[in-house]
Amino acid sequence: MNALLSIWTWVEVGLVALVGFFVQLSLFILTFLFDKRRYVAGRCFRLVGVTAAKLTPFWRFGVHGNVPDRVAPNTVVVSNHESNADCFLISFLPWEMKWLGKRSLFKVPVVGWMMSLAGDVSVERGDRDSATGAMARCKEWMLKGMPVMIFPEGTRSKTDELLPFKDGAFRLAIEMQADVLPLAVSGTRLALPKHSWRFATSRGLVTVGTPISTKGMTMDDVESLKNQARAQIEALRASLKPLTGGAAPVPATDANAAR
Repeated sequence: MNALLSIWTWVEVGLVALVGFFVQLSLFILTFLFDKRRYVAGRCFRLVGVTAAKLTPFWRFGVHGNVPDRVAPNTVVVSNHESNADCFLISFLPWEMKWLGKRSLFKVPVVGWMMSLAGDVSVERGDRDSATGAMARCKEWMLKGMPVMIFPEGTRSKTDELLPFKDGAFRLAIEMQADVLPLAVSGTRLALPKHSWRFATSRGLVTVGTPISTKGMTMDDVESLKNQARAQIEALRASLKPLTGGAAPVPATDANAAR
């Protein structure tokens, strides 16, 4: 039964994406001359993701807590990364931002085309020149008044533990003297498990933290900034876990005491 429902879900997602692509393409053509931030094309793409998620029989996704209607243009948004379903979930947030994504996603028919039309930024994992070019593109979007969205873990974690954070997002924020806005997602790990095509029932939530200012910071502060963002994400994720069917992580001191 799961296999049949998963096949149906892929068909549904594919149809929503295909229809959404033609809507997005039409809007892109109509707004190209005056919408230099590709706000309309970007928001259309995110709303296509929200529509697909709402029609998916396995998922109940939503936003938890107080969420601002917009964020400062000069902002680097960072989040933990549990599964490919995270992109659907984070799209429920009510503002546009340009996403940094691995280049292979941009080669996927329809979805990759939509990412390109939206203005999302591709990067080849492990390629320093590609990473440098991607960061330059992110700077261009921020200078145009568009926040950027980066998963600092770089890939989906196979376990419930956060992977080490890479420096790129935090170096970018300091270079631009931008705010870092932490997000946390919870409940998506089983929604679309890594290396699996089958969906699973999931209650996914995203919540928004407190912006961290980088005013006056230098590259010597990258590690401190990274630790501040990671601490917020861990705390936010712990607050979501009881609501998404997971147990909140036990602090290290408590874990040691329980042994």
